[in-house]
Amino acid sequence: MFRPTLAPLTLFASLFALSLPVLAQNEPAGLQPLPEIPPPPGIEEFEEPQVTIVQRDSDTVTEYRVRGKLYMVKVTPLHGVPYYLIDREGKGEMVRDDSAPTLSVPMWVIKQW
Repeated sequence: MFRPTLAPLTLFASLFALSLPVLAQNEPAGLQPLPEIPPPPGIEEFEEPQVTIVQRDSDTVTEYRVRGKLYMVKVTPLHGVPYYLIDREGKGEMVRDDSAPTLSVPMWVIKQW
């Protein structure tokens, strides 16, 4: 009775795996690197904001500016929750923003003793 073996298939797979590094070394001559891709039109380069931290009375005030223009202020009271003042329209009028969602973590009693 004829029983096929995996020896020829294993031999072929091993020879193929050993020949891959040799094939990778044979690159065509005359290749040149690609030029750097320009940024898409209409997208300005990202500019990091300037952050200034000032201590006023018992509050810590963090001011955020881009290109010298104040766009957001974070006020952290000594006792209490921080809040933000944001210039939404760029007119220099700061509006309090409390739209950050409050996280309420569910807590259950699993065991008491």
